[in-house]
Parts: sequence; C-alpha cells; structure tokens
Amino acid sequence: MSLAIASVCAGMAGGAAAQQQDGGDTSAIATKDQVAEVKVTATRHSTSLLKTPVAVTAVTQEALSRDGITDVRGLSGQIPNLQLGTSNDGSGGVQIAIRGVSSSDFTEIGNPAVGLHVAGLYQPRPQAALALMFDLDQVEVLRGPQGTLFGRNSTGGSINIIPAKPEFGSSYGTVETDVSNYRGRQISAVQNIPVSDNFALRVTAMKIKRDGYINQQQDFYAANFPALGIVPARDAAGNIIPDVDQRFNQKVGADKFYTNKDEYAARLQARWKIRPDLDWRLTYEKYQNNGAGDLPIKDCEQAAGTPYACTGGQWDVKVNVPGVMDMTIDTVRSSLAWDLSPSTTIEYNASWSSQKRREIQDSDSGYQPIESELATRPGTSPFNDFATYTTASKYVSTVHELQLRGKYDRLRYVAGLFWMHEKNMIDYAQDYLGASWGTYGFPAESYFYHQADRQSDSKAIFAQADWEFAPTWNLTVGGRMTRDTRKDVGGQYWDTAFSDDPAIYFKGLHNPGTPGTPGFVPFNSSDLKPGMGGYYGAGGFDSSIHPVVSDDSASWKKFTWRLGLSRQLTPRDLVYTSLSTGYKAGGFSDKEDICRTGLNGNCAGMTPGPHYTNMPWNPETLTNFELGYKGRLLNNKLTFSATAFYSRYKDMQLTGGVTVGKIIPKVPCTVTNPYCDSVVIYGTQNAAQANISGLEIEGEYKPWPGSHIGYSYSHLKAVIKSYPTYSEDSSISCNIREKYGAPPCVAYEGTDPLFAGKFPLNIAGNRLPYAPANTLNLNASQDFEIGEYTLTPWISARWQDKMYFSLRNLDNPHISDAQKAYTTVDAALKLVSPNGKWHLEAYVKNWGQTLAKNYASVVDPGYVTASYNDPRIYGIRFGATW
Repeated sequence: MSLAIASVCAGMAGGAAAQQQDGGDTSAIATKDQVAEVKVTATRHSTSLLKTPVAVTAVTQEALSRDGITDVRGLSGQIPNLQLGTSNDGSGGVQIAIRGVSSSDFTEIGNPAVGLHVAGLYQPRPQAALALMFDLDQVEVLRGPQGTLFGRNSTGGSINIIPAKPEFGSSYGTVETDVSNYRGRQISAVQNIPVSDNFALRVTAMKIKRDGYINQQQDFYAANFPALGIVPARDAAGNIIPDVDQRFNQKVGADKFYTNKDEYAARLQARWKIRPDLDWRLTYEKYQNNGAGDLPIKDCEQAAGTPYACTGGQWDVKVNVPGVMDMTIDTVRSSLAWDLSPSTTIEYNASWSSQKRREIQDSDSGYQPIESELATRPGTSPFNDFATYTTASKYVSTVHELQLRGKYDRLRYVAGLFWMHEKNMIDYAQDYLGASWGTYGFPAESYFYHQADRQSDSKAIFAQADWEFAPTWNLTVGGRMTRDTRKDVGGQYWDTAFSDDPAIYFKGLHNPGTPGTPGFVPFNSSDLKPGMGGYYGAGGFDSSIHPVVSDDSASWKKFTWRLGLSRQLTPRDLVYTSLSTGYKAGGFSDKEDICRTGLNGNCAGMTPGPHYTNMPWNPETLTNFELGYKGRLLNNKLTFSATAFYSRYKDMQLTGGVTVGKIIPKVPCTVTNPYCDSVVIYGTQNAAQANISGLEIEGEYKPWPGSHIGYSYSHLKAVIKSYPTYSEDSSISCNIREKYGAPPCVAYEGTDPLFAGKFPLNIAGNRLPYAPANTLNLNASQDFEIGEYTLTPWISARWQDKMYFSLRNLDNPHISDAQKAYTTVDAALKLVSPNGKWHLEAYVKNWGQTLAKNYASVVDPGYVTASYNDPRIYGIRFGATW
C-alpha cells in the first residue's frame, strides 16, 4: 500500500510541478482569496506547515472558537487519526489515541502514549487534558512517534498547545460571551498591555458553566424479591430502609448533575525584551474545575430486547453519591531566549506545575440486578452499590529544557537537554457495598490506597540536524538518549478482603449474624456509619487489617532516533520520507498478595501462604515509516497533504484486568461464575505486538472569493499481530455471552502455569481500541457582503467508521465493545460589523442529536456502560474587540 501511495504522491507532485513551474515562491500570499501560510514548530524551528516534512496539523484559536472547542477532548475526530475518550472510572482521565496508539491507565502509576505539551513543555498527567484551552496561537498535533524532539511518552504522537504571546507596541483586547441550552454560559476575555517598547503584559481569562444533560434522581433502592426470600428492611414507622448507602445522598440541582460544566481559568504573561538579543517570558496559569465529573451511563440501544432493558430514557440515572470534581492546576512557566547571532539561539524553558484533585463518583449509576440473575447466584449481594473516592491527590512536576538551535550554511540544527521530575501523592478508595461477588447480607469489599511519595524522573539529551546536501534535497538525522527512573516510598494498601470476617467493614460496631441461622439480618444503609470504609482512609478499616507496603524502584533507558529524506520539487511541492522510533518507559503497580482471596489465603499450584507481586512491566516501543507529499495547487487556492505510514508496535502496555493465577476457592465455582478461582487484578502488562498502517489526507480550498472549504480523510488498519497470553475474564461477561448469542468463553484445562485460571483466545487480527478504519471531515463557509456587514454561514460534517474500545472486538447487538459508524453535523451563522469591532453568531453542534460513545465497557451482568459525546448544543455568541 505504501509504495502505491508513494507513486500517487510522486505523480501528483510531478503534476503540481508542471502546473506551477512559473508560480514562484509562496512565502508571501498575495490575496485573502488564497490559502494563508501557517507556521509550525514541529521541528523546534518555526517553519511553514507545507514545507515541514512531518505529519502535523495546526488548529488556530479562530477555528477552536468556531467549533466550540474548549479543551483537548473537542479535537477528537477533527484531525486525521486522532481520537479522545473520557474515562468514566472516577479517575478524571482522558484517553488520547493517535493512529490507535494510546494508554488507558489514567492513574499516577501510568503514563500516556501521546505526549501533551503546553508552550513546548511536557505535561505528565492525563488529567491536564481537561484544562481549558483559550487565547492560543494554535494547537499543533504531530502524528507518529516523536521520540527525538518531544521524547517523553510520545509513542503515538504529541499535542502542543501554544498560548498567544504578549505583543509590544499595541494595546488591544477582546471579549466573547456564549449562551446555550442546558443553561450554558461562557465568557472569555483578553487584554494585551504594552507597558513600554520592550515590556508587555497579557491577561486572559475564561469561565464556563452548564447544567448536566442527564436526568439525575436520588437513589433509595432496596432489593425486593419475595420469591427469592429477599425483602426490604423497614423502620419503626414501617418505611422502607434503602439498601444503598445514604451517608452521602443529597438532592442537588441540574447545575450539580453529572455531565455538568463549572470551570474557570486565567493566565497572566509578562514579556521583557531585556535587550535586542535577549527575550524573557514569564507565565502564571490557573485552572479550576468545580464540576461533578462523569459516571457510567447504560447504552439503552444495546440493552433493548434484553432483561436489562432501560426502564426509562437514555439519560436516566439514580445516584446516591453526588459527583464532586474539585481539581486545581497551578502552573508557572519561564522562557528565556538569547540570540547569540542572527542564526544561532540558545533557549531555556522551565515549568512548575501542581495539580490537586478531589473526586467522588457514584460508580453504579443506580443500575440494579434483576430477579433472574439473582436466581443463578444465590447467597450473593442482591443489589449494586459502588463508589469511587479520590479523597486527596497532589501531583507536582518540574520540567527543564535547554535548547541550542541555529543554522550554519546548509545545516539547520537543534540540540538540547531535558529533565522532568514528578512527585505524586494520592489517597484513593473504592467501596463495593453491594456487588455480584459479595456475600449476601454483608458489604462486598472496600479498599484504600495511600501513596504518599511516588516519584518519576526522566533525563534526556537530544539533537537533530537537517542538511541540505544538494539543491532541493534535505537529509534529517536525529537521536535522543533517555533514562527514566521510578520509585515508591512507603505506599500503603488496605483491603477488607485481607480478612476472612465478612462483617469486617463494620469495625465491630455491627454484625448481621450468620446466614441461615436465627437472628441473621442482612445489613442495610442504616447500619453504615461515618468512619466506616475507604472514604475515611486508614481509619475507616478495622485495626486487625494491616496494610501491604510498597517500597520499590526501577529504571529504564532507551535510544530513539529519526532519519528523514525530503525534496522540495518546486517552491510549492514537497515530498518526504522518514523512519522514526518512539519509546514509553516501563513501570510497576502497587504491591499485592495475589492469593489473599483464596481458601486460607492460598493459591492453587503454589506453596501455601501469601505471594506478592507489584506487576512490573517493560517499556513499549514503536518504529514508524512514512511517505508524504505537501503542496499548493491551483494558484495557491488549494493545499493538499497526504501521508502514508506503516508502524510496528512492540511490547504494548495494556492496562486492565490481568489474570495472574488461580486461587483455591472458598466455595466451588459454578457454571454461572466460571472464573471464581481466577486471580484477576488491575495492572499493566507487556502482552501484544501490533502492525499499524494507514493514509492521512487533509487540506484547504478557496474556489472563489469569500469561500473556504476544509477537508480531511484518514484510513487506519491497526491490528494485533500477536497476543499469545490474552485471556477473557469477567469484564467480557463470560457467564451471559451464550445467552446473547455471543461466542462462549472456554476455560484452559491444561497444565501450563502461564495459562492457569485463564480463558485464552486468539485475537490476532483484532483492531486496536480507538482506531476506526475510516474517518471523513468536510467543512465549508462563504462570506456574503451585505452592505458594510459580512454574513458567513458555516457547516461541518464528520463521518466516522465503527470503533472498538477494547481488544476483544466483541460484535454483538447487546454487549458490543464498540461504537458503530456515525455522522455528526455542526453549523453556524456569523454576522461581523463593518469595522470588525463586534460579531454575533448563532450555532448548533451535533445538529442531528447523534448518540455517540467515546468510552465504553461491558458490565458483568450483561449490558454496556459508556461515556458519551455531548447531545445537541445550540446557542448564541457575541464578541467584541477594542
């Protein structure tokens, strides 16, 4: 495929050369009816987008505002082979995938596979993707491994958010307000202040508020299945006592519903031209999120026709733990550039960032088991009640980068030193008061992690040079040597599963009794008191439970490189090829005894007693080959870029449930619970290899005065080549699959300890998550001059192929781990005043009310929960400048 596409590109380039041989250089665009030149920093130099031999897309602030994009998540699907998903697991994480390469570990343990940078400086935590984007020069999205110049965890690519800079000699400001449905209100303002001819300030701020779009009700559920001998408890007045926890239950308004928005951000920048050759910028930035976060929402379309069909609407949820997302990010950035000569610059960039987050989530959304399900698992919890608590977290990072860049004769170069240090702490807990594996009458499980000192350190030296070794020919050679270190100091983990006492959750303050004996009374919400459970930290656990302590460290090093060859066929036509590598550091999890839930704490086939593991994993690597063409056609009215690529992805880091062995079960496994003796713990493993190939096309067209057409298309084939140890488990609903017509799980019956407790399946050829085969974007606008006013209608359409959310690729109408192909349409109508001092715009996003998932998982009883893109949003914007 790559050779064929290369031939096509070469042919197009030749045609372009024939058409434009008299066109001359394009460094200056003659009229507004031609496509303007865009500068990018993808090579750490400022270069023309269409003369940069890298697969990169630049999105301006104007385009972000028009599309209503306020954070990185809004870019999903707008750029070839870029997909983003919002985690609904209570971690506040954002999953970023480029060309199918991503990471689903949003915790302080994991690292993203796509690097997120602000002003060229690395941001280590995936929660930073939630921060508001405002007052930007542009956003640059680099596709493919950026292991040389951007380095740290850029296996799949990099996103660089570039704020607008203070300007000398010009005082101006802007303000824009936005009012939309769901009581949406948004305002942003910018003021540039030239204090003197060599000192300027820039102050910017933004605030967004919007009600949640779900139908959220309070949850007072009490299990009532008389045929199974399960009836609700009642108080002295005869009122039903809820089974689900009521310690946090309170009525909230729509402004506090899950899916709401309540955010603000501000940035203060100072720029000082100390002398003509020395420029210093200092920035302070603050972001605050006071929203409710997200929660899992059942896919009612897939549930239709099953016993778990929705009894209400798609957005109906019942909540006994209202959402809290209290996240603050404070950042200080400094950039000092010294021009040693007209062709040589040394630049030192540094940042300090502190991210604090407290998040509370109702993780069951009020979805409850049904009688037929309970009949197949007697003696277990008859209700669901899960909650996730990040009671405190603080992630502090410092990043330093020193660059020397310049040009000597026909050689352009950049070399540098990089150092990042991160110190994280988190208090994280989950309460499973009612769960399918819990014993009837008792809380199922509660656990709490206290990681007071989890550190990461990354140091690198890098260099890249571009040599014009012959007229129109350019050779690129670059390399980066990285050393990563990680350590845990005194991490502690408490779990009620450490005890054989089913009533241990109550800390001796309550005991339901012994099932099947007189006096046994299953617990209900009135038995849950403050001070019980993971929300209350270590003090929420009985003193007989002793924590597992993690004191571990590990380090890794890797050399990554880039080779490239390009030719400027004409001043308007570039062809290029490159071979590059990317790398993501290894890691390890919290220490855990894998045998703790077995009979007397024992595993099958192992020596009696505890067996601890911290689930270490190795780095992952990716090698990528590209062929590309970039050019201007039709007298600068059309731009066209095409990139064909092939990647080999090795030692993929896959995060989720990992089957690590078999316990001796306390109660024999049954047909309805075939994996009760499998030890499945949350972690990361190097398990798979994948081959990734595809094509990306994008560009702009201005066919006549006042018109603009934007387009992009991507094709992607990202498939598993080898994953010999893949195992199905409870996350793929083995116990109900046959009932829904899906292939059954098959337990391993052999003697190989590698497959003990597993349900192996050959998934070679399955697609990677977040890797739709095809996507297409088209947008068009036309300026109409009405007297001295300008009226501009704009419309955008995006179509996306089916996309999976897990490697299983389970195609089933009721329990599929996929989002089917869909189309969304956005539109706007903008009126600009005669002098351009104000504008008014009406808009609608997701015009057709398309229901599209961006994150999903199969839930054990037999349905799918997901995070969704926003429903139809419409409103009016007003902006003014001075």
